[in-house]
Parts: sequence; structure tokens; C-alpha cells
Amino acid sequence: MVVLQLHFLLIPFLMSIMGAAQYIMQDAALLNYIDQRFLSLEKRLEKCNQDILEYVEEFRDFSKTVMSHLAGLNTAKAEVKREVEHLLTRIERAQRDIDYFGSVTDSNVCVEVHKDLVEQQLLEEAEEKKRLKLMLNASCDHVLAGIKSLKVVKKTGGKHGSWMKDPGKKHPKIYLLSGSVNNVLLEFANIMTFMENNQTLKARRVSLPLPWEGTGHIIYQGFLFYHRHGSLNEIIKFNIQRRNVADQMLLPGAGRIPAYQLSPQTKIDLAVDEQGLWALHAEPETGGNIVITKINPSSMAVEHSWDSPCSSKDAEAAFMACNTLYVVYNSPSGGTSRIQCVYDVLDALNTYINPGLHFPKRQGSHSTIHYNPKEKQLFAWGDGSQIIYKLHTEQKV
Repeated sequence: MVVLQLHFLLIPFLMSIMGAAQYIMQDAALLNYIDQRFLSLEKRLEKCNQDILEYVEEFRDFSKTVMSHLAGLNTAKAEVKREVEHLLTRIERAQRDIDYFGSVTDSNVCVEVHKDLVEQQLLEEAEEKKRLKLMLNASCDHVLAGIKSLKVVKKTGGKHGSWMKDPGKKHPKIYLLSGSVNNVLLEFANIMTFMENNQTLKARRVSLPLPWEGTGHIIYQGFLFYHRHGSLNEIIKFNIQRRNVADQMLLPGAGRIPAYQLSPQTKIDLAVDEQGLWALHAEPETGGNIVITKINPSSMAVEHSWDSPCSSKDAEAAFMACNTLYVVYNSPSGGTSRIQCVYDVLDALNTYINPGLHFPKRQGSHSTIHYNPKEKQLFAWGDGSQIIYKLHTEQKV
């Protein structure tokens, strides 16, 4: 009985020992597998490091080779450059010799050719001047001699703006364009309506599809001509009655710098006189001097351009009257406006620097000044005020 009980006790014990031994064998196998994997990874890492070292060494050798070749190319380039310069020197020397021998043997022929060229050039200049006089109507023979008086019509709007009549129409309408960037044109029946306190309520509002830039716009023959905002040098021709864009053009060379240094908001200033439509602007190529361009208002094409000697430095405005440019100057802080440069496009010799024409009884600055050839007056915008200047003219000498 005792033996039987002992037998039953030994069986579970032996089975537990066998189970533990089995677990030990499985752990040993797992450890062996992990060890082999680590050995494999270490070998692969070692090979990777070796490959990197080899690549680095190969790259260094290649870099040395390339630098050596480049140094050789620089040397060859310097030698070629010296040879080319030497060859050019020989060619220039030979050309001087050829020119010398040619001038000695054919001097009489050259003199005759030069005379013919000069005569041809003088003939072409005379023909061009004749053509310009016909285009601009030579009967326009008066010149500005003084500014007699001023009248402040009203004070409305901000510092920048423009107001005018249409010299190409018989009606007495007044037009107001407030601001240097806007798209609303105000039209008044006459100057009395404009002067009333509630004048904006009685105005006809005309919205433009494209806004203007600066204050250099002009109204002529029922059309508003203006510099389109956001464009370099695009001029828009807008039909006021029909409220649509009738035409447009690009003014060559304009729009890069202000037309007048003291009015930087205006890049292109349009003007009207007895001869029609003009554009005034400045170019870097002319040293900042004002360029005058005659525009055909019907075809929106450039008819002719002149480079004037009048500087845009310290200029605040300008206007055209009877083929002549009048540039108005001031101080940067504002003072007495004065005309200091006058340029007749038909007579380059008839140019006056500082002719001594001053604007009377007024201190300040002008945003714009436009000449009305029909009334022989200036319509100006000065510090928010709308001003009329009456002119004194004389016959051209």
C-alpha cells in the first residue's frame, strides 16, 4: 500500500522535471537563433562601413583628378585669351594702316562724299521741319509772357486731383477727377453748379471700367484720355457719353519714372493745346529730362517725339501751349511756383531757362496744371483747391 502511494507521488514529480527540461531546451534554441542574427547584422554593418570608406577614398581620388584637369583648362584658357588679344591688336594696327593709306589716296573723293552727306542731312532736316510745321499749324505764333491773376473757384477733394473743361466742345460742362487712383468721373452742367455747396449731389457720376493713375488725364472732344492704373504706359481713350473704352495705346519709353519729381504719383501727363493732344513724361535715358510726344487722338498713334532740355527734377507740373512746353518748378516743402524752362518744339533754339514767370499771390504746390486753349486759361489743382489762372501772351519774335 505504501509502495503504491509512493508511485502516485513520483509520477507528477517526474513529469514536472521533464516539462522544465523541455522549456530549457526551447530557450537555448531561441538564444542561439538570436545570437546568429546578431552575428549576421554585425557582419553586414562591418561590410557597409568598409564600402563607405572605399567610396570616400574613391571620391577623393576623383576630386583630385577633376581639379587637376580644371587647372589645366584655366591655363589653356589664359593662353587662348592672350593669343586672341594679340591677334586683335594686329588687326587694329592693320586697320589703322588701311585707313591711313585710303585717306591719302582718296582724300578728294572723301571730301566730296562728306559734303554730299551733309547736304543730304540738311535737306532731310528741312523737310522734317516743314512737315512738322504743317502738322502743328505754324499760325500758332503766341508765347506766354506772364500769369496775370488767379481765382480760387472751390476747395474740394484731397491733395491730388484734376479738374477741367473740354476745349474740343462748345458746352460749358466741368469735369472733376479726385484722387491719384480712382474710377469715378464727376460731370457738372456748368461752373456755377460746380461751385454750389451740394455740388456732388448734382453731378453726373460716370464710372470707368478701368481706374486711372496719377493726375495727368485730359478731356478732349468728348473723350477722357488717361494713364491706366497698374499698367506701365497704357493710355486709355474713354467715350464719356457712351461710357465705354473707345481705344487704347502704349506710350513708348514712358512709365518708368515720374514725369515730375515733386508729383511722383504722375508718370504720364497728358495735355491739350491749339494743336491737339500731347503726352509728357520723363525717361532715365534722357537723364530725367521731359520727353514731349504728339499723339493723334483719332488713331491713338504717335506722330512725333522731342527730347526737351527741361529737367523733371524739382518740377511739380507742366503744360503745353501753342507748340511750347512750360515746366513749373517749386521747392520740395512747397513755396512759390514758377516757370523755369520753356521749350518750343518747332524751334529748338527758342528755349528759355528761368524766364522769370511766377504764379501770383499763392504759396503751396500744384498737383496738376492744364491749359485750356479755347479760353486761354490754366485750370490747376493746388492743395485741394480748384484754381483758374489767367494768362498774358505776346507774339513770338
